[in-house]
Formats: sequence, C-alpha cells, structure tokens
Amino acid sequence: MSDTSTRRLQVLRAIVEDYVQTREPVGSKALVERHNLEVSPATIRNDMAQLEEEGLIAAPHTSAGRIPTDRGYRLFVDRISAVRPLSKAERRAMDILAETADDHEAMLEQTVRLLAMLTNQVAVIQHPQQTSARIRHIDVVPMTPQKALVIVILSTGKVEQRMLTLAEPVDEEDLHRLGTKLSEHLHSRSASALPIPVDALISAVEPTLRPTMAVIANAVATVLEAGRVDRIIMAGTANLARSGGDLGPSIGPILEALEEQVVLLRLLHEMQQDRRGLSVRIGQETSHESLQETSVVAAEYAPVTSGGDGAKLGVVGPTRMDYGSTMSAVRAMARYLSRILSEG
Repeated sequence: MSDTSTRRLQVLRAIVEDYVQTREPVGSKALVERHNLEVSPATIRNDMAQLEEEGLIAAPHTSAGRIPTDRGYRLFVDRISAVRPLSKAERRAMDILAETADDHEAMLEQTVRLLAMLTNQVAVIQHPQQTSARIRHIDVVPMTPQKALVIVILSTGKVEQRMLTLAEPVDEEDLHRLGTKLSEHLHSRSASALPIPVDALISAVEPTLRPTMAVIANAVATVLEAGRVDRIIMAGTANLARSGGDLGPSIGPILEALEEQVVLLRLLHEMQQDRRGLSVRIGQETSHESLQETSVVAAEYAPVTSGGDGAKLGVVGPTRMDYGSTMSAVRAMARYLSRILSEG
C-alpha cells in the first residue's frame, strides 16, 4: 500500500472516530487540531475529497464537514485487526453473573442485560430450543409445467409443503431426481440445524438443473426455518431510544423489526463469522429495509440446548457506533458464555 493510501486510511479512521464521539460532521480543521497526521490542512482536504469521490465519506445537507458512509464504516471495521479481551472488571461482572444465575435461561437473560450495559446498545441473544424432529424424506411433485410442490416429511410424522414456481419447465423425472438428491444429503439432519448447505446442494447437480435446485433447496430451507423453535432474548431497547438523534423517524420501524423476532433470527442465521470470530452487518448490508439505519455485531456461542449447532449473541445499534469496543465486548462475552455453559 502506498504512503498516500495509508494516509487516506488514517484520515478515514480519524473521521469515523471523531464522528462516533461527537455526532458532528468532521471538517479538515478539526482533523488537524485533534490528530497528529503530520501533513498540511490542504493535503487533508485533498484526501477528504478523494475519500468522498470513492464513496467512503459524504457531506450531510450543506455542512462543510463530512460523515462516514456505510462503505466507509465497512472499510474501517475490516481494518480493525486487534480485538481486545474482557477487562478485569468485565470478567468479574461475568463471574458474578455465572454465580448468581439460577438456571440456563436466567444466565442468558443476565448476559444480554450486561452486554447492553457494556455497549449502550440493544443486546440480543439467540435462544435455540431443543427439538427431536429430523428430516425423514423430501419429495418434489410436478403440478404444472412450471409449478411444483416440495414435501418435507419429519421424523415426528409432521408433513410440511411448499408450492414453487420454477424459472422454466422441468420434467417429472428430473424433479424426482432432485428430490432424491435432497433426501440423500439431508436425511436424518436435525430440523433445527440451520442453515442447510444450499450452495453445496446446487453444485451437486448438473448445470442445467442448478437453477431449479436453487429454488427447491431455498424452499426447503424456508420450510425448516419456519419450524425452527428459536426465540430472541433482548435487553437495552431504551439505549436505541436514546440514539434517536442518529435514527430520527427510522426508530419506530426498527423497534417493530426487533419485536418481530423472525426478522432478526433470519439475519443472525445468515451472518457468517470472519477470521476474528465476529459477524458485522452495516446499514444496507442488513438486507432488511427497517434495519438499514442500523448495524449488527454478533459472535457465536455454544448453547447447551442446541445439539451442537451454534447460536449468536450480539448487539443492534445505529451505524454511528463505537465498533472497536462493541466488537470486543460481543466476542469476549460470547466466548466467556460458551465456557461457562460448557462447565455448567
């Protein structure tokens, strides 16, 4: 990386840090006064112009200052390499939590309350419920040339069905083969073990049938997701209300999306951990209109009731959040919770 690129990243980091702290658009004069960037104000203004051209910062309204965009936050977050462990005081708080919790559910409830206090965000934890249901058989039945019925039979005897619209006509023999392929790959899989390996299932069939397999596999995933017995435990919604200056009129739809747990559960299922053991979705990356003014930071923990499937602990807050400390708190508490639950 060139010296110029390195300096621009320093300028971006300074803008993010100042904006998170002050909630005010950041100008070149403020950067010179607050940060030792060792270049002239004119150079910083040039760097800011380049960052704006790249879509990493933007000018709100007629302000002379700049604020980070979702892309700017993403680059900033991706450059955070060191995630600190829990502090001594935070570890002690977790120890007290472990000592005072009466049972598993009380432990989860106290964990989200503590995480909400540490981050000043809405804390959420995915609470999987044990289910004995397993996939016994999957069949795909043609209804019309471009419509088919996917049937999922579970070990409990329950039958789930979903009508599909195919991109192009597929003959009965091919549909039967796709159903057989799904049955072979997913037989005896726990109905609560999500996500199913959709990409692997698609690549396992010949190219001409992959679009059809994609539709069918995603339909099976949706059927199983609808029947998964999960819920969300949440704390700190008042923290979101106190962020009203960041969220404005968006806060109502955000609260509604959080209350509609299926939205958050789906997002947590989709989030994949990076090399740091964290998942971060910023703004429009949440893929849900009501959450586009928020960021979600999550990490996996190992719940004792999940049959080995990972669940997630995390926070939801405005995109203007302290990502470094939030990521540290989320990852450390997820790891600590996993250890406490395994020892219990």
